[in-house]
Amino acid sequence: MKRLCAAFFILSLYLISCNSGSKTSDIPAQDRSKVVLHSFTDTTKQDTFKIELLGKKPKEMELRFTITPANGIPVYTKVIRASSLLDNYKESVDLGKEKKQIAFIKEELQLFFAEENFLDPAVTATEEPDKNTPDKNFFAELKRSGVNGFQYRLGKEIKLYIAWSAQEKKVKPYYECCRQ
Repeated sequence: MKRLCAAFFILSLYLISCNSGSKTSDIPAQDRSKVVLHSFTDTTKQDTFKIELLGKKPKEMELRFTITPANGIPVYTKVIRASSLLDNYKESVDLGKEKKQIAFIKEELQLFFAEENFLDPAVTATEEPDKNTPDKNFFAELKRSGVNGFQYRLGKEIKLYIAWSAQEKKVKPYYECCRQ
């Protein structure tokens, strides 16, 4: 009888420990990453744009964004902490519960590669640099080259615009808007 009670107790502890984990670890793999092909470093070839959700709980989650050209060597990686996004939106969006936080982060991941975020070209012939342009020479390079750009949000009112610099052989920001 003692053995039966002990076995039942151990089995109960095992089941409780399996079920007490956060439900966030149950996010399916297809909801944890997204991949899009688009011209970026070379207007004649496709680059791989990838965003992945890492971590199990909202406070430890990160969105890792990478751009990899056809040669397979990543040229850009940016890690966006989910807690930063959540903090930035908590006043305008109900993010009080973990379930809502996870839904918000998953939505951010799904919208990351919206069509309007791909800028063809990065800078048009009529655009002029302004106070949000960190490097006027790079802006002029983009205007001449006609390469594509990409924009993404770092928060509710912060967008970063990036493009490939053929002169410097790296991805650089060419516009950042609109911190207050």
